[in-house]
Amino acid sequence: MDALHWWRQGDAVTQSAALVLLAMSVASWVVIAWKLRLMRRANADVVRCTAAFWQAPSLELAAQRLQSFDREALVLPLVSAANSIANHSAGGVPTTLATAGSLSQQLTRVLRDALHQVLGRLQFGQVLLATVGSTAPFVGLLGTVWGIYHALTAMAGAGQITIDRVSGPVGEALVMTAAGLAVAIPAVLAYNVFGRLIGRIEADLEGFARDLRELLTDTAPARQRASTSGSMDA
Repeated sequence: MDALHWWRQGDAVTQSAALVLLAMSVASWVVIAWKLRLMRRANADVVRCTAAFWQAPSLELAAQRLQSFDREALVLPLVSAANSIANHSAGGVPTTLATAGSLSQQLTRVLRDALHQVLGRLQFGQVLLATVGSTAPFVGLLGTVWGIYHALTAMAGAGQITIDRVSGPVGEALVMTAAGLAVAIPAVLAYNVFGRLIGRIEADLEGFARDLRELLTDTAPARQRASTSGSMDA
């Protein structure tokens, strides 16, 4: 009943600020719930997929194994990109500028692109959490200042102003500041926690990509000899 009374007392600016805070809160909590699930699965997937990769007998079999392990598609895009470059490089003559460089250069480029796509998926929603955390207090403060101004203007028009008549409307207006903080604090905490988790996963993926590039660069001569031998036998 008090909330309905406060809503009816407020004008368009106060109601708009309240609706904006409500939208921010809903959006941030949806992102928080989604990223909690994503981070939990991603943390486990990276560890399990890298272990499965290094236990595989070949790159092709490793890619097949990762299809069942990599639920969030974090490691498999790196392996698939590197595998495509390794197979194309074993084929021989370059046909485009993308395949004109050395194998190490090609692997660096495709692994970097694949890593950027994976990290973009992990970082999705971070901008929203940062925006909510930084702007929600000011939206609440705007609602408070405007609500106090609106209440004082209405009381001044009524004539006599006493502390009893001021305390109620001003106290109701201050609720907007508390609402802004209530919306901002979870978003800021979630942004910091997810940022640390993403940084840890990013370091693991970068290390795996570097090891994968070195592995394929070192084994490239053997793959090329096998490809050449197979074509001559045919």
